[in-house]
Amino acid sequence: MPIQAVARLRHAVSRQQRDRVPGVSATRAHGPAVLRARTRHVPEDFIVEELDAFAASGSGEHLLLKIRKRGMNTAWAATRIARWAGVAESAIGHAGLKDRHAQTVQRFSVWLPKRVAPPLESLQAEDFEVLAADWHSRKLPRGALAGNRFVLLLREVRGARDAIEARLQAIAARGVPNVFGEQRFGRQGGNVAKALAMFDGRRVRRDQRGILLSAARSQLFNQVLAARIDAGCWDRPLDGEIWILDGSHSMFGPEPFDDALAARLAAFDIHPTGPMWGRGGLRSNDAAAALELAATSDATALALRTGLEAAGLRQERRSLRLPVRDLRWDWQEASVLRLGFALPPGSYATAVLAELGEMTEPDGSGTVGVDEND
Repeated sequence: MPIQAVARLRHAVSRQQRDRVPGVSATRAHGPAVLRARTRHVPEDFIVEELDAFAASGSGEHLLLKIRKRGMNTAWAATRIARWAGVAESAIGHAGLKDRHAQTVQRFSVWLPKRVAPPLESLQAEDFEVLAADWHSRKLPRGALAGNRFVLLLREVRGARDAIEARLQAIAARGVPNVFGEQRFGRQGGNVAKALAMFDGRRVRRDQRGILLSAARSQLFNQVLAARIDAGCWDRPLDGEIWILDGSHSMFGPEPFDDALAARLAAFDIHPTGPMWGRGGLRSNDAAAALELAATSDATALALRTGLEAAGLRQERRSLRLPVRDLRWDWQEASVLRLGFALPPGSYATAVLAELGEMTEPDGSGTVGVDEND
């Protein structure tokens, strides 16, 4: 690799480590902010609908419910369904997590071995509507969705309309960095510190262990992604790149970058990847591996790496680039912008909003909430 390119990567890593905020890149991939706006003024300002990965089989012992809910997170909805059905919460399945500061449509499964359910009318409420019900052969597992479709309303928009629309066109053409959102890291980013304490011997509840391991991995991934944003290669290859096929977990590489790979990259058929840390060596090599190791070489990152390896997690990879499908927008008023788009599983709508500019809640706080498609 040319000496100038190596120096540029090292500069990007040092800048990223100096400016790092937990879970957030210091640099927008598409340039400086083009707007400021308020979001989530009411739940209908943030509409999320799961894209089903399969149709109900029509038979079996699991009642598959499609629910529209308002101002209610997934855990509370699952509890409500369990009480309605008279079953344990372990009998309820769902594919993803949805925030309570939204209007959401998602599916739940209820295991009813005798195929007897209370009247659906008794589950209906002003904030909880059953849209469809059918029998299915298996419990709905986590991650069993094709993605999410979002309709977001941004209010009190400040910024030049031409610049905002140019940025939206760039996002549609190139996608956005596949960053883990702030919500992945808990209140004020505290989950990373809790993960370090857990790795140092502090006991945590079993249900918290997975959350803290995820936060630790996500922090390291975001550091690598931030370094690649600063180096201008978050959606472009480095020597030693590992590629992931769009819409799957299949990967290949490293291999020389040629015209065929360039065409697939431009068509969003493949994406460059970053590490989800665990045991074993990095699958990448050359410049890609050098950047990944340099971006995770500070003391905190080394402690996270050691803890994740000791916890038994395996090295995995995640796409660095997030395609934003079917991106549309229209101006409801001079200062009210409506956005619509679809994202694949495991991604965050806040990654799209971050590339536009600064978003605040009605109380003045930054945008928060779970909009992950896991």
